[in-house]
Amino acid sequence: MAEETIVHLMRHGEVYNPEGILYGRLPGFHLSDLGQQMAVQVANTIKDRDIVAVWASPLERAQQTATPLAEAKGLEIHTDERIIEASNVFEGKKVSIGDGVLREPKYWRYLYDPFKPSWGEPYKQLAARMESAVKAAREEARGHEIVLVSHQLPVWISRLSFEDRRLWHDPRHRQCALASLTSLVFDGDTLTAIVYTEPAADLDAKASKGAGA
Repeated sequence: MAEETIVHLMRHGEVYNPEGILYGRLPGFHLSDLGQQMAVQVANTIKDRDIVAVWASPLERAQQTATPLAEAKGLEIHTDERIIEASNVFEGKKVSIGDGVLREPKYWRYLYDPFKPSWGEPYKQLAARMESAVKAAREEARGHEIVLVSHQLPVWISRLSFEDRRLWHDPRHRQCALASLTSLVFDGDTLTAIVYTEPAADLDAKASKGAGA
């Protein structure tokens, strides 16, 4: 049997976003106090695992989420551009139903192809760069575990791609909660399992409750 390697794809914690905009790759969006708690809770939950490296998207919220785990393991955070959030033409705008930018006809031209999608980075391109990062991470941590802190859409598209499912989807049905782990288990270079866990589920429930208030 070949060596088992686990690549954990982690979504960052809750972000401070009082205006409720789509922040995407915009700078200056950091974790909320609750998001910081999520990062610490996940670190405390998995710090005793055989994790030999911590990678993170260059965006501030991902770096902050990675920090408690990296410190607990005595590791430096490796920043990888391949696991950054997807680009989106609606960055900086509200996209909620009722009061969002989609009420304005001038933006409708971006909505012609939901399967690509036409409003942002193509799903196939996103899947390819995430697969490249996962392959490199698997090589670095071979026989051990590694954590890649990324964002909801890149993590979810990675899972769909590795499961050979269609990439276009309803965003409301993504299984990728705040600070969750989508763990790719490899036997050698062969993917043998995908395990989804939510180490900060209790805190995520608080975030969801607050969002609806």
